[in-house]
Parts: sequence; structure tokens; C-alpha cells
Amino acid sequence: MATVLLVRHGRTTANSSGVLAGRSPGVRLDDVGTEQAARVGDRLAKLDLAALVTSPLERCRQTAREIAGRQTSAPKPRRDKGIVEVDYGDWTGGELKKLAKEPLWKVVQGHPSAAVFPGGESMAAMAARAVSAVRRLDAEVEAEHGPDAVWAAVSHGDIIKAVLADALGLHLDSFQRIVVDPASVSVVRYTPGRPFVLMTNTFDGDLGFLRPPAKGRSRRSRRPDSDAAVGGGAGPAGRPGSAG
Repeated sequence: MATVLLVRHGRTTANSSGVLAGRSPGVRLDDVGTEQAARVGDRLAKLDLAALVTSPLERCRQTAREIAGRQTSAPKPRRDKGIVEVDYGDWTGGELKKLAKEPLWKVVQGHPSAAVFPGGESMAAMAARAVSAVRRLDAEVEAEHGPDAVWAAVSHGDIIKAVLADALGLHLDSFQRIVVDPASVSVVRYTPGRPFVLMTNTFDGDLGFLRPPAKGRSRRSRRPDSDAAVGGGAGPAGRPGSAG
């Protein structure tokens, strides 16, 4: 199936001030976040993205615009509520240092599958709808553009961590072990049998090896797409240190 780039939005004013923004309106990228979003756009510029999907929140849409503006044939960013931020309910807008003193904080850290935010959603519900949305969107991209298509989803830290945990076969209670920083790029390739996590929380490096092959050429090996390379394999062609 297609390959998705999971992009977290750049740093925001809430991130830099230690506030849990959640779905609060008007939370935008700060100066650092704007620069980060531009760098992500530059990094993805070599890829011919088949689709660009974003959380409806402003900070993600800002980041998505930076990506789209650097594409040769820019796909118009489209919004999908399935990858919107967690509904933190009464915690929305709270200072993280104060929230850390709440009894629920320890549940969120150690047993997130049991965490339900007062007046908001549960972490389990968030994970279910985020994973479902990304898998649905990936299938749609493949159906329209083929199995070699590459697309990007611009979303939020906990959303991306939940998708990565699913792709890694981890229980939600382990997802806090995954780090997803602002403006990072993680890469998942879905196949009929299972997902493969190609990269996590990256900020640098050429992503050109993810480009779909030119028409008339195929990068597929003889082994089934869902099989892992025993011993690690030679790596993708075009990546530094890999076989051509």
C-alpha cells in the first residue's frame, strides 16, 4: 500500500509557554515553529506528494501550507477531523506544570488506555479514530495513485504517537515511550500484511529514496510486500550507504 509521512506541526506559542493547547482556537506557530515548518517543506520538496492531509487546527494548516508551497505540483491540503488533536476537555488550556499534579496525570503517563479526560475524550478513543483515519486515507491514496504513492498527514504529537504505536504493534500503554517532536517526520509504509515503520521523529536527511519510481520502472523486489528482509536487507536504492 502507499507510504505516509506523519508530520507534526511546528512549535507553537502554547508549546513554548507550557500550555496544553488541545483544540483551543487561535493557537498558531511561533517564530521558531514557522522556521521549522519551512524546513519541513524544504525537506519534502523533492517528493511528489500524492496527497496532503491536515488536522483542521490552525497550527497544522500553517505547517501544511509550507509543505504545499514547496511542491512542484502542489496538492491542495485537505482537512480531516480524524487526525485532529485530542479533546482534552477540562484540561484544555491548562498549564502542564499544574496538570502534572492531577491524579489523572499518572494514568496518562503509565496507563493511557484507561485515561479519560474530564469533559473530553479517552486516549483509547483518540487512538482508535486516529489509526482508523490514517489507514482509511492511506487506502484512498493507494486506490487513486497506486501502491507506490507517497502522501503526508500533518497532525499532533499524541495522534502521531498513537499511529506509530499501532504500526509497531505496541499496546497503547506503551505509546508514551515514543517521542514525536514539533516539525518531525515519521514514515510508515502500509502493506496488505502489516505496516513497516521506516523512520521516526526525524529532522534531517534526504527523503528522496521515498520517491515513487519513474513510469515503466518498479522498485518492488521479488519477495511479497509484507515480508520482512531477513538479516536486514540492503536498504532502499538511492539512500546513502544502500545498494543501487
